[in-house]
Amino acid sequence: MSYPSFAHLHELLNLLEFYAQLKHEQGAAGISEQVAAIEAELTLALAAVQALPGDPALAAREPDNLAAIRTLRPAAPRAIWPSFDEKEYRRRLEGALLGRFAGCTLGAPVEGWAVNRMEAWAHEIGDALPPVDYWSEIPERHHFRYGASRCDAYTRGKIDGVPVDDDITYTILGLLIAEDYGLDFTTADVGRAWLQYLPVACTAEHVALENLKKGMPAEQAGETDNPYAAWIGADIRSDPWGYLAPGLPEKAAEMAYRDAYLSHRRAGIYGEMYFSAVIAAAFTVDDPVKALELGLAEIPAECAMAEAVRWALEAAPTVNNYRKARALVDEHFAGMHTVHTLNNACLTIWGLTIGGTDVTRVIGETVAMGLDNDCTAATAGSIIGAIVGKDGIPAHWSARFHNTVHTYINGHPHLAIDNLIDRFTRQAARLLST
Repeated sequence: MSYPSFAHLHELLNLLEFYAQLKHEQGAAGISEQVAAIEAELTLALAAVQALPGDPALAAREPDNLAAIRTLRPAAPRAIWPSFDEKEYRRRLEGALLGRFAGCTLGAPVEGWAVNRMEAWAHEIGDALPPVDYWSEIPERHHFRYGASRCDAYTRGKIDGVPVDDDITYTILGLLIAEDYGLDFTTADVGRAWLQYLPVACTAEHVALENLKKGMPAEQAGETDNPYAAWIGADIRSDPWGYLAPGLPEKAAEMAYRDAYLSHRRAGIYGEMYFSAVIAAAFTVDDPVKALELGLAEIPAECAMAEAVRWALEAAPTVNNYRKARALVDEHFAGMHTVHTLNNACLTIWGLTIGGTDVTRVIGETVAMGLDNDCTAATAGSIIGAIVGKDGIPAHWSARFHNTVHTYINGHPHLAIDNLIDRFTRQAARLLST
């Protein structure tokens, strides 16, 4: 997938702003009128782009309706666990949660950094890259993320509980949705939960949340004024549905669909459905590739997401380190935004295929690949954690969590990890006993 170049457009917009400022400083008349006229023309241009019809053949391969999505899936097992083994589930769930928390916490301080910037920083502070432990130091250590956790709270000497992050927030929010509305919650229920629990959101989630606050129905909130509908925001909300439906990839993907529809469309929806199904499958296998393959059964076979996943799996034997992974993604998805669903999904997959069942290598390589690397490492950590279980997570990744997760969820600033395990277990047992 290649995009038209927007470099000249960005350059022109910058030059317009800078020359308008300069001319204003020089006392030129009519600057405000010129700027207003330019804004009017740009508004018309935006409307014209928004009105362009998409490819109907592609749209037919990528429906937004769950029933239509299911008709386009390949044949596969929809339920893998014949019965609920609570002891085995808890062992794997704790591994999944700790792997997710570790991957997110490792990636958060360098979220979006270029590979060469991470390499330079690791060299400067004497850390390994790929990382084998949390960062020993981070720039801007006194700044706060989400107004709650200082940046140095993500470093190995300062971690005291899982620090805040949106990736962690949405995992817990999924549990709250299940508890408040039941496992057959609707997209409207998701919207109600967001209004109750979310003080802030980003990109597509921000658009949907603001639309909800204006009184827009939840079913429309994700398709109105939302250019981020294919970005990674739904993908990072995958985990709770996999945790709640272990061994039931179809059910996990169905819950993911109802959640994703609030804010995303097409590839954005499929990203959440896919990784939810992968995580559900991960509770039943001992090989991450098997889980990644099983997840493909829950999205349309010929959609862009499925094509990207198949490409990543086919290329995986040639991808043996973070540099090769990033170079391949940058070439294959040239021009794609750094927080898009597709390019980040491929990096998540390669983190797992490079690392295998070595949790440290999985999350370390994934973080070192860059792009939205707190999200990708969190998802990769969740998947491999569900496969290896609690005992497969090296102690240094979880020892500093002190059984505590910090969030910015309204009314839930701190939660105990063992309590989360108990609550997920109750909900999963309910689902698998029906």
